[in-house]
Amino acid sequence: MSAIAEVLSAVSHNPRGSDLPTCPVCADSMVAAEASAYLADNIISYLWTCDTCGYGFVTKHSIKRPVCN
Repeated sequence: MSAIAEVLSAVSHNPRGSDLPTCPVCADSMVAAEASAYLADNIISYLWTCDTCGYGFVTKHSIKRPVCN
């Protein structure tokens, strides 16, 4: 049975350019999130599920809106 934990990341200007997570249970690399959602206040939430052990967790990334002149 998979457990779900929430991980809040540091502010990232480009979430795709950051390091991909590894499973905190079995240390396997994760390539793609299972799902994503745009939340209020420029926050993007990603659902990760480990293919090896089934552990699941959520990460949240704060993004900056582009400034138009």
